[in-house]
Amino acid sequence: MSTDTSAEPNIFERRESEARSYCRSFPTTFTKAQGSVMTDAEGNEYIDFLAGCSSLNYGHNDPDMKAALIEHISNDGIAHGLDMYTAEKAKFLEAFEKHILEPRGMDYKVMMTGPTGTNAVEAAMKLARKITGRKNIIAFTNGFHGMTMGALSLTGNAGKRGGAGGGHLGDVTHLPYDKSLGDTDTLELIEAMLENGSSGVDAPAAFIFEPIQGEGGLNAASKEWMEGVARLAKKHGAMLIVDDIQSGIGRTGTYFGFEHTEIEPDMITQAKSLSGFGLPFAALLIKREHDIWKPAEHNGTFRGNTHAFVTGRVAIEKFWADDSFQKELAEKDALMKKRLTEISEIVPGSRLKGRGLMRGVDVGSGDLAGEICAKCFENGLIIETSGADDEVVKVLCALTIPTETLNKGFDILFSAVRDCVPAEQPMAAE
Repeated sequence: MSTDTSAEPNIFERRESEARSYCRSFPTTFTKAQGSVMTDAEGNEYIDFLAGCSSLNYGHNDPDMKAALIEHISNDGIAHGLDMYTAEKAKFLEAFEKHILEPRGMDYKVMMTGPTGTNAVEAAMKLARKITGRKNIIAFTNGFHGMTMGALSLTGNAGKRGGAGGGHLGDVTHLPYDKSLGDTDTLELIEAMLENGSSGVDAPAAFIFEPIQGEGGLNAASKEWMEGVARLAKKHGAMLIVDDIQSGIGRTGTYFGFEHTEIEPDMITQAKSLSGFGLPFAALLIKREHDIWKPAEHNGTFRGNTHAFVTGRVAIEKFWADDSFQKELAEKDALMKKRLTEISEIVPGSRLKGRGLMRGVDVGSGDLAGEICAKCFENGLIIETSGADDEVVKVLCALTIPTETLNKGFDILFSAVRDCVPAEQPMAAE
C-alpha cells in the first residue's frame, strides 16, 4: 500500500496542530468509506478494524441512515436547534424509549450534553456532587474518561494527565480496578479503605467505572466485581456512574456493557456510536429521581445534534427492534475469540483481553504491538493499540462487518504477527 511520502510538508504538517495522533499511524489521505472498507486518494483499500474508535459500530455510511439524513437535509429539516423541541428529537427519544429502555425495564431521563463523551462525563460528575453535596469521586486504575479537566481527573494514564499542564486534577481517589493487582481481591481492598476512617479516602459522591477499559488495555470487569462496586456505592450513599461510551451500544454483544449483571446505575454515559453514523452526539442517562438540574444549569450550544437524532433513530429501529442483531453479535464474538486465540498462540507470553466484540491480544510490549499494527497497515488493515504502554493490539471492527471481511482482516493480522515475532519463537500450525 502506498502512502504520502512527499518531501515537502503537506497542508496537515504545515497547519494542523502537533496534537494530531491517529494520522501518524495511518499516513495516507482517505477519501471515501463504505461498510468496513476505507479508500485513500490513490485508490488503495483498507479493512477497518478501528471503526472510529467504536464510534462507527454500524460501519461507514450505512445506507438507511444516509438516506434518512439526505432526505432530512433536502427537505430543509432543522440543522441546529439548541435544545428546542423538534420532530427529530421526539422521534429519537420515542425510539430509544421503545426499543432500548422499556425492554430492559429501565426508567432514565435522557440529558443531551455537549457532543462528545467527555461532556457526558463532566455532567455526571457535576450532578453526582450536586446530589450528594460531596466532592470526592472514586475512579479506577487504567480508566479513561475523557480529556477535559474534570474527566481527565478521573483518568489514570500519566501521559494523558500530563496534557493538563499542571492544572488541578484533584477531588478524585483512584482505586484498583478488577484484577489489576493479580490475585488480590480488589473489592475487599476497596471496602477496607472505605471503612477505615484513617485511610484518607473522603466519603465519595460517586463511583465511576468502565465495564471494559478501552484505552486502558481491554481490561474486562467481572460480573461479581461490578455488582460489588454497586453494593459499595449504595452502602456509602454514593452515585454509581457507568461509563459505557466505548463499551456500549452493542460493542460487548448487548446494547449496554453491563446487561449481564444485576446493577442499576444511577447514571450512564453514552456517546461514540449513539448517532449510529459517526456524528458527534453524547448523552447522560439519569435515573428519574436524580434529575434535579435547574433549567440551563448544565448546557452548551451543541447539546443535541439534530442530524444525529435522525441517524440515531434509524440505527435503533434497524438494529435493536428485535434480538436478531444481538444473535449475530454472539456469532461474531465466537469467531473473534477463535481467531485471536490463534494469534495469541504464536506470541509467547501473550494473553487475550476484553469481551464481546471489544477484544485484543496483549503481546507484552508496546514496541511489538506498534510494529504489528504498522505491518498491518502496510498490508491493508487499519488497527490500533491500547493499554498503559500500548501493549495490546485492539480489534474494534464494526459490529456489522461481513464474516468474509472479518476473516480477511484477521488473516492480515495473523500474517503481520508472524512476520514480527522473532523467527526462533515456536509458532502454531496454520
